Amino acid sequence: MEQTLKITSVLSDPTRYYIYQYITKQHKDVTVQEIADQFEIHPNVARLHLSKLEDVNMLLSETKKTGKGGRPSRLYRLSEDVIQLHFPYRDYQLLSKITLTTMMSLGEEGRMALYHTGKSLGSELIEQEKASHHLASASITFQQKLNIIKSASTLAGFYPEFETNDDETKIFFQIFNCPFKEVAAEHPETVCGMHVEFLKGMFESVFGDIELVEKENIIAGCDSCSYHALIVQ
Repeated sequence: MEQTLKITSVLSDPTRYYIYQYITKQHKDVTVQEIADQFEIHPNVARLHLSKLEDVNMLLSETKKTGKGGRPSRLYRLSEDVIQLHFPYRDYQLLSKITLTTMMSLGEEGRMALYHTGKSLGSELIEQEKASHHLASASITFQQKLNIIKSASTLAGFYPEFETNDDETKIFFQIFNCPFKEVAAEHPETVCGMHVEFLKGMFESVFGDIELVEKENIIAGCDSCSYHALIVQ
């Protein structure tokens, strides 16, 4: 509870809250000067905000030489600590472990049920997003479909980036945050398999049949989970 109060106190400052949001979307280290420029504040003020976030383990920092001479720069990045605020206390991570362990105890049948549920929930997320924008699948353009995927992925906490090829048959995308990371670290094959099915459910809800190919994986030590989604003509 004491740590929760510290975090809520730190985030109660609007500028500090938006600085933290900004850093979560950068996928790279940031400097004091970058934050000062982005938010139009003095570097000393930026440094204070960053230090406050580091004090509650929301950020980590280290000093690195820039290779351009002069003093080394202090670089800030997101902490690996999980930040969860619940009033009253809730432990959904423990619940996820219990659920996953139960499904795995059922063998292949349990694993397939987990994958099926993941795919269904991915599809459900897209349908909710389409409904919120009053869009029907039969009438929306490729770009609108891609925007739906982007919006839903962001809502799911993936912090995604997308690219497409010229003939709109392949989508390259990266996910810079795994919402299941702590559980996936203990059960990588099962959780990552479910995650792929979740993504398939999302893509197939707007693009129809696709082939999803995983290229990189955060749990394997990569900076992101990256995929190619091949649209079946």
